[in-house]
Amino acid sequence: MQVTRDLFNDVMVPNYNPSAVIPVRGEGSRVWDQTGKEFIDFAGGIAVNCLGHCHPALVNALKEQGEKIWHLSNVMTNEPALRLAKKMTDATFADKVYFANSGAEANEAALKLARRFALDVHGEDKTQIIAFNKGFHGRTFFTVTVGGQAAYSDGFGPKPEAIDHCDYNDLDTFEKLISDKTCAVMMEPLQGEGGIISPTNEFIKGVRDLCDKHNALLIFDEVQTGVGRTGSLYAYQGLGITPDILTTAKALGGGFPIGAMITTSAIAAHLKIGTHGSTYGGNPLACAVAEAAFDTVNTDSVLAGVKEREQLFRDGFAAINEKYDVFSEIRGKGLLLGAVLNSKFEGRARDFLIASTEHGLMSLVAGTNVIRFTPSLVIPLEDIKEGLSRFEKAVADVVNG
Repeated sequence: MQVTRDLFNDVMVPNYNPSAVIPVRGEGSRVWDQTGKEFIDFAGGIAVNCLGHCHPALVNALKEQGEKIWHLSNVMTNEPALRLAKKMTDATFADKVYFANSGAEANEAALKLARRFALDVHGEDKTQIIAFNKGFHGRTFFTVTVGGQAAYSDGFGPKPEAIDHCDYNDLDTFEKLISDKTCAVMMEPLQGEGGIISPTNEFIKGVRDLCDKHNALLIFDEVQTGVGRTGSLYAYQGLGITPDILTTAKALGGGFPIGAMITTSAIAAHLKIGTHGSTYGGNPLACAVAEAAFDTVNTDSVLAGVKEREQLFRDGFAAINEKYDVFSEIRGKGLLLGAVLNSKFEGRARDFLIASTEHGLMSLVAGTNVIRFTPSLVIPLEDIKEGLSRFEKAVADVVNG
């Protein structure tokens, strides 16, 4: 069978519009398509491939577990899930872990737990969930309604209720919105899809304090920021505040689908037997791969290397900008970076992405005005330099029309 981009239009639901490039092989931070063209990967599968492509530790874990046991269902537990959960709780504020298959599922579990906790502990009136405009928490109907982008949640009928939004970094409006009826506040500790927006120190600490004042649970969606992405194992550890519930996915499996919600014993107690579940969540194959990814990332050398690489990217963007004057600022932290287009190129992020692809570079966008970069956390320094060189050619193409 000949597999081409045209086949997508014949057999796939039209909710995506993928590139004409069909990658067939990857190694480290380089990828090759059907024609043999090589790309440097600054996209990382949208912050998923934290160790690049076909990292030996992940390949070995997959092969070894693949010859042992793949799936059991939750009638029985399994060794990889228990080992991974122990490592996650040892490395974070949390005592308990719930495994799912994706970030959306982890967030769904977090929101259901928050509502259940409020009902059990505080009574029926405490139902309000506050989240932030431009936030993104997944595509289930609950998570997409909590996410602050109406374009993604409109058009599917009546939405889940008691969900309110305000602007990120607007502490005054948030303070007016929160009350003793607020059951939970859900936020990204650095907004990803919304444009790579970092929180101010005052805002993030203010949100935590107001949650404490009103007995509301603080949920950190670390699906994109977690597992080393910002240079800390989890972003909360670099911000000096601790959430009550945290969700993690994407990089957790290094490319294998897995998600998790982690929390304290006192809160976890409210997801009693039968209140929530997942057929595949915590399956041995996913947990074995995730354990290898987690072990590899959670080292001083890899986490310090993220900060070193961030500086290389920032220096490279500054040099490109000196020549071509296209960016107003570089946002983000660690290897979750956004190059914000200035007024001359406003709304043209996709043009830069397409030009980058032409020059053998995989990149991303975050909205129409930000070019997003989420490469492997261990991307070789020479690949960063070569990738920036290709990006410069792409920038030149767009600037010169």
